[in-house]
Amino acid sequence: MPWIKDAAYSYDGSFDGLLTCVFESYERKEELVAISSDGDPQYTLFGTRTVETSAEKAARVYKAIGATISPSAQELVRLGFLTCAPQKELLIYRFLRLGFKRGGAVMNMLTDDTVHRLRKAVQQLNSESRTLMGFLRFSVYGDVLVAEIEPKNHVLPTLAPHFCDRYRNESFMIYDRTHGQALMYRPDATHEQKVSIVDVEELILPETGEQEQAYRRLWKQFYHTAAIRERINPRARMSHMPKRYWAHLTEMQQD
Repeated sequence: MPWIKDAAYSYDGSFDGLLTCVFESYERKEELVAISSDGDPQYTLFGTRTVETSAEKAARVYKAIGATISPSAQELVRLGFLTCAPQKELLIYRFLRLGFKRGGAVMNMLTDDTVHRLRKAVQQLNSESRTLMGFLRFSVYGDVLVAEIEPKNHVLPTLAPHFCDRYRNESFMIYDRTHGQALMYRPDATHEQKVSIVDVEELILPETGEQEQAYRRLWKQFYHTAAIRERINPRARMSHMPKRYWAHLTEMQQD
């Protein structure tokens, strides 16, 4: 049976939903030219079919990626889904089509446009995640530590292991203002980690208390005291501390 060209799918925006689209594409022998989600609708000249997410079908595709391509391909696809790459779903789909044909060799096809774009998107995700591990600033609100970020990519899943390990005995929240999500963590009485990522349309925080204000003054004092005035280099600082992160850096706030 020949493949049907120019098919378009719509899904619920989840990773399992995307993998279900891949499953349906192979089962129906429909080559996709567009994949849209509920949160990112795309306009196409082709009729769009809505695909219902199936955890079973998604698991079969994910297992097939590891067996037919490689476990590293599973990780690349998982991280690729978290990126802000344009039409990332179609990019991942085309990578998998190529991978199921070429096997593990696809991971080294660095001159292929699809492989290059996906790898580059994941590199940017990882770079942003590492940067935020150093630039993220928590504030104290009662018994909870709260931080706000405005990333380009969906970095919360990549930040979770680092901060859950670093603050394993603290309750904290990291709010992603860009994507309207929050990473929530709290240790329970048995010291087990309770972590989740939830949708948060808007976060309105109360006024900071005296303790938090004191912490901020001390941090700013340390920052300015540690700086060597004669060696201040604004251009170098902009390179190592991009300005788009300044809005949530305590030391960059005006008194």
